[in-house]
Amino acid sequence: MKQLSLILIGGGDRGSSYLKYLEKHPEKFRLVGIAEPIKEKREYLRDLYNVPAEQCFASYEEILSLPKFADIAMICTQDKMHFEPTLMAMDKKYDLLLEKPISVSPEECYKMYRAAKDAGVKSVVCHVLRYTPFYKAIKKFISDGNIGEIMNIVHTEGVGNVHISHSYVRGNWRKESESSPMLLAKCCHDTDLLQWLIGELCTKVQSVGTLSYFCEKNKPEGAPKRCLDGCPHKDTCYYYAPDLYRLNTAEVQHFRAIVANKFNPTDEELDKALKTSPYGRCVYQCDNDVVDHQIVNMQFGADKYASLTMSGFNKGGRVTTIMGTKGELRADMEEQSVTFYSFETHETTSVYQSEEGFDQTIAGGHGGGDMGIMEDLYDYLALNQPSDSISDLEVSCMSHLICFAAEEARKKGITMDMDEYMKRF
Repeated sequence: MKQLSLILIGGGDRGSSYLKYLEKHPEKFRLVGIAEPIKEKREYLRDLYNVPAEQCFASYEEILSLPKFADIAMICTQDKMHFEPTLMAMDKKYDLLLEKPISVSPEECYKMYRAAKDAGVKSVVCHVLRYTPFYKAIKKFISDGNIGEIMNIVHTEGVGNVHISHSYVRGNWRKESESSPMLLAKCCHDTDLLQWLIGELCTKVQSVGTLSYFCEKNKPEGAPKRCLDGCPHKDTCYYYAPDLYRLNTAEVQHFRAIVANKFNPTDEELDKALKTSPYGRCVYQCDNDVVDHQIVNMQFGADKYASLTMSGFNKGGRVTTIMGTKGELRADMEEQSVTFYSFETHETTSVYQSEEGFDQTIAGGHGGGDMGIMEDLYDYLALNQPSDSISDLEVSCMSHLICFAAEEARKKGITMDMDEYMKRF
């Protein structure tokens, strides 16, 4: 069996999550280089995967200035830091595993797609929902003709009240100027999924959404700017940081490492971080400006329609209803339930059975998507057997442009024609 070599650029949450596949399948991949600015994280991953110290660096500029010494470059930096290392890696002829969003500007997305084509490198973008057993089964059910022609899709991205408070109110994705619009950061997964399931390009987009709840007007009387500064509402607030980050859920345990900026932090290290980091702030007194709920309506092709609802006011999880000429499919990722109502038989049947111990959250590897993408990456690059799930830079660029167009439509209160929009690039 051929073993592929990897260099990791960005050793944070997403990069380290994909590397877990190596622990189960060391025969397929080997990590040979790391670029990560935080010394503790860099050394933790170096020791865990036995990477030579002389091939570990603090910056992507250092590792990509060397002659090519691996098969694949994994670009897992922050959203605004994808463009330059991706182009540098392409110039060295690395094949790519690229975290989404591929960029925070439509111009850069298009340039990256063109650069990959010109360089002749293969790329896989981390739209991990495509690689989950759950959505793979739905795609196959559609491809087998069971639904007939798709007419409508109603899709909900339940961000979850804990997740939105952590990532989009207190965290790294709270400000559009520092990261990206929330729709792009959270839902380029979902626009990609809809494009993939329908099998046609988006032709029109409209959107509404705003920041309504996590703002100053909803601050409880007397609440300090930081939770640990004696908040009188600590016993009733859903978002009181010291309690929230001690919840015994896989998702919260996952977030703790991000708060403390280190792997496996203790309670003492967590409390220390909450006293000074953004994650200890009152959720009603942060500097966040991204929306907390939004709806996007899309037309695909000439006459297929989809609506996407993104909201942080829920438990969390994705729900998809697909309406076709032969019947209606209802899918709940949280419940791992997929049922189909047949117009022919007038019966509702279950069409998917999940494995035990399933966790659809980011902490659980996105319901198998994190491991699934590494599996398909290997088959694509080592065996030249691309699966139906593979999303390269060209495909991903188109789903990203839906998000950019939707944001322009939301801010201007208009319907965007995608053909006209894409002519700009």
